[in-house]
Amino acid sequence: MIFTTTPDVPGREITENLGVVVGNIVQSKHVGRDFMAALKGLVGGEIKGYTEMLADARDLAIERMVTEAQRRGADAVINIRFTTSAIMANASEIMAYGTAVKLK
Repeated sequence: MIFTTTPDVPGREITENLGVVVGNIVQSKHVGRDFMAALKGLVGGEIKGYTEMLADARDLAIERMVTEAQRRGADAVINIRFTTSAIMANASEIMAYGTAVKLK
């Protein structure tokens, strides 16, 4: 499956638009990560535990979006975008969405 943030696939012709596909995950914080984040907040710098958690969540959101596109018979997902939102105090949603298309 090809997936890209561009509006087309270079060298390929789009023959059919299959509609918007979405993949999302709601990720909660881990108590241990919160403790380490609080300590890191005192001295500054990257909070690697959160960076890893969000990267994993983003990858899973992409995987779910691609799975939806495959169910529709798509060859590619174009114009992929990401969004995040706070669901509650300790949880955030990461959503990946794009347009599923058939290619020639």
